[in-house]
Amino acid sequence: MKRIPPRVLAPLAVLGLGALVAVTLARTGPEQETRDPERVAPLVRAVQVQSQSVRLQVKTQGTVEPRTESALVPEVSGPVVWVSPSFRSGAYFDESQILLRIDARDYHVAFERAQAGLERAESQWKRDHNELERRKKLAERDYASPAQLDAAETQERVSHAALRETRAALDQAERDMARTEVRAPYTGRIRTTSVDVGQFVNRGAPIATLYATDYAEVRLPIPDDDLAYLDLPLWHRDDETAEGPEVLLSARFAGGQHTWRGRVVRTEGEIDARSRMVHVVARIEDPYAASDGRPPLAVGLFVEAQIQGRQVKGVHVVPRAALRQADTLYVIDAEDRLRIRSVEVLRSTREQVVVGAGLSDGDRVVVSPFDAAVDGMQVRAMLESDPS
Repeated sequence: MKRIPPRVLAPLAVLGLGALVAVTLARTGPEQETRDPERVAPLVRAVQVQSQSVRLQVKTQGTVEPRTESALVPEVSGPVVWVSPSFRSGAYFDESQILLRIDARDYHVAFERAQAGLERAESQWKRDHNELERRKKLAERDYASPAQLDAAETQERVSHAALRETRAALDQAERDMARTEVRAPYTGRIRTTSVDVGQFVNRGAPIATLYATDYAEVRLPIPDDDLAYLDLPLWHRDDETAEGPEVLLSARFAGGQHTWRGRVVRTEGEIDARSRMVHVVARIEDPYAASDGRPPLAVGLFVEAQIQGRQVKGVHVVPRAALRQADTLYVIDAEDRLRIRSVEVLRSTREQVVVGAGLSDGDRVVVSPFDAAVDGMQVRAMLESDPS
């Protein structure tokens, strides 16, 4: 029989001794107590709501337009002999201000001729009128025949018609002479011009484009659903004298953010069939007036508009993140349990939700994301500041 070498036997003995000690300790050690893991309720962020009065608003945008824009058209033809310093693109002018003059010499000659013709016609009519009166007196004494009387009456009517015609011609010549001074139809601003001194202008051909500056208008599209939030008295014919809601316009211009105030003055009568939008028109009085360094509300400026809507009372406002689906909120009750509640949403924007019914003062509404919500589950609430 072959003997085991001592160098192999020693490690085996150590291993066996270790196994014996481990078994002894396992059998004689204290018995370990097992417990189920402690369940921790999820932590959620919430806001506590209170009823308040809120003015609903509708946000939209549009481009500033002049209330009146027209082409300046001369009513007579001729060469331009003078233009006003205000007859330049971007210049301002007042109502009835002379913007340019057309050579009036030919029209002055026509006026003199018409005046001379009127004098001749008046003289001829007076002579024929006196002759008619004389014939009538002779006819009363049977010294003039009926034919002679008829001839005198005819001649008097012809000369009277000629007199009226020459008076009209003089009036026309006087108006043409006055029209050689082209005047502004209203207070406004020049957009473009197309003539200058020395150029010949034709009657009826536009020479400039101008627009009024007494007030500006902005055409604002509104979804038809948002009309429920606005008081639009101009929607009906019987309310044409009523004032529309106030509008706050804002735009970034000349390196800064600026605001202007206006008011809705009318509603366009049709709904866009493709976009389902209704257009209202806001008016801004005196848009070019200087005010604390604010730039003018220039035509063509793109603006953001905030239309003031109806005032509602006793509503609750919560952050937009609190809304689940279309009309559901998560509310924490007095026992810190989650309750899934349906509410009436009056207005929903990107920032907040106005709730008309379904909440009470002091309710804690969950605003943090919560995917696995179960009605009645225990939660831990961490209140945030009032959203209003």
